[in-house]
Amino acid sequence: MLAHWRITRLNSLLQAGGVIAYPTEAVWGLGCNPWVGSAVERLLLIKQRPVAKGLILVAGDIEQFDFLLWDLPDGQLAKLRLSWPGANTWLVPHQGRLPAWITGQHETVALRVSTHPVIRQLSAVAGPLVSTSANPAGHAPARSRLQVERYFHGVLDTVVPGALGDQRNPSIIRDLRTEKVIRAS
Repeated sequence: MLAHWRITRLNSLLQAGGVIAYPTEAVWGLGCNPWVGSAVERLLLIKQRPVAKGLILVAGDIEQFDFLLWDLPDGQLAKLRLSWPGANTWLVPHQGRLPAWITGQHETVALRVSTHPVIRQLSAVAGPLVSTSANPAGHAPARSRLQVERYFHGVLDTVVPGALGDQRNPSIIRDLRTEKVIRAS
């Protein structure tokens, strides 16, 4: 668990447009406040990722995504509730409720409710976060804080302390409407 002062500091940093690295269930992630366009733009530049690809949003609780889920059919909502929290990322129709810097060229947005204590603790205060693997495009995701530092030395606002979870691979990504697997774990 992170100390209260650290969570407060991280929240202030995120609200001001900071870009951070943090541990997730399987690999280190890069994140920022999804509502601050300049932060997302900076994250994409750091990662060398095109905006058209879209980004994952991660939260610690399904209720943090209510603004996206309130009008889903009951069966789809039940699928989400049964799979979260956990290593399941779902592509969910965003209905224009998110900025294009998050959704890219897609009609869906990738959402995950995490089991990782750092993410759960941070998102409880800061709200949902952008979550993308901590690596420059084309490189392997960072599996240690040292690798994060090697990839991004001096360009991130902070690296959140903590250990990776016990997952061997990043989450599976599936389309909520079709259940088609986009990325296997």
